[in-house]
Amino acid sequence: MKILYHHRIASKDGQYVHVEEIISALKRQGHEVVLVAPQVAENSEFGSDGGFVDTLKAKLPKVLYELAEFSYAFYAFCKLSMAIIKHKPDVIYERYNLFLPAGVWAKKCFKLPFLLEVNAPIFEERQKYDGIALSSLAKWSQAYCWKQADAILPVTDVLADYARAIGVSENRIQVIANGINYARFSDDNIQPTSYYKDNAIVVGFVGFVREWHGLDKVVELIGQFNFDVKLLIVGDGPVKQDLIAQAERLSIADKLHVTGVVEREEMQAWLNVIDIALQPDVTAYASPLKMLEYMAKGKAIVAPDTANIKELLTHNDNALLFDVNNQDDFLQQITLLCENNQLRQSLGQEAKQSVAERGLTWDANASRIVDHFTRLLKQASASDN
Repeated sequence: MKILYHHRIASKDGQYVHVEEIISALKRQGHEVVLVAPQVAENSEFGSDGGFVDTLKAKLPKVLYELAEFSYAFYAFCKLSMAIIKHKPDVIYERYNLFLPAGVWAKKCFKLPFLLEVNAPIFEERQKYDGIALSSLAKWSQAYCWKQADAILPVTDVLADYARAIGVSENRIQVIANGINYARFSDDNIQPTSYYKDNAIVVGFVGFVREWHGLDKVVELIGQFNFDVKLLIVGDGPVKQDLIAQAERLSIADKLHVTGVVEREEMQAWLNVIDIALQPDVTAYASPLKMLEYMAKGKAIVAPDTANIKELLTHNDNALLFDVNNQDDFLQQITLLCENNQLRQSLGQEAKQSVAERGLTWDANASRIVDHFTRLLKQASASDN
């Protein structure tokens, strides 16, 4: 199958991991992928921001920036049209973004099956956090794209509810959670060169650490144990220096290590030294990549007791879940795991097994996407006949 893959991502971060992994999985299965996307991300290092796009967003009034976003859809439609004429793809796969109906236009113009991957309700997200000047246009663009796609692929059932609420029919919704690439996480022996794993229990957090993650309470907790427990933060963030200063005040500086930004190729080594993996908070509709990595590496996970997390994790089965509104509960679950090696082992084994049993891999996701396209192509062929 020849698949035209379209996205508008300008930064090379976690969302770009999804793009690369799906494309790689499709190619491994023998499909040809034609990519139509901004070159800024293609040519950047991992961890880079959106470059001039972020600069425009910061400097332009909201209304002008949003007009520029919508105007880009016409440019993207021209790029898609040229790619379709040149490469003659069988289908179109697009990662949804706001003010971007270009893929739908190409689907209608060239009569190609069109799947829309949805990772967030971006209209609601931006309205809440940034504000939207062209609210009616933004809301229309989201509803138009979701309703006009042959099917949408939200990453959680919680996210699917946003589509159901605007009238997307159930038979055009297929939930596909994020996945894992076993090739990147299959070596349990590799260790980071800059960190020595001793006999201490290592509580680990992967990501961009912010104040609301509550890791200051975890630092405080670690100082209270009468056995050796350490906190490892694999990443960076605005509260990094505050946590380091706190550990120094508590005379436990040797029990905290913060890596800074880590390349994707190094992530496996860092995960290998973690015994207890933390997901302190989560966006209500997200399918967190790092949580799936924790699962694949067989870590004992502490995560929020929220609907989207419970699509993948079950309390006391493959993780310990805590009340997201009760930080004491978060700390109690960490304490329980620190004190119980057998529980850590059993939860980690179940988490790893869950990945295999439920097909939570990029290869399985690629197969689901292709199966959906195959059905759409058969339907189109039957209607033509």
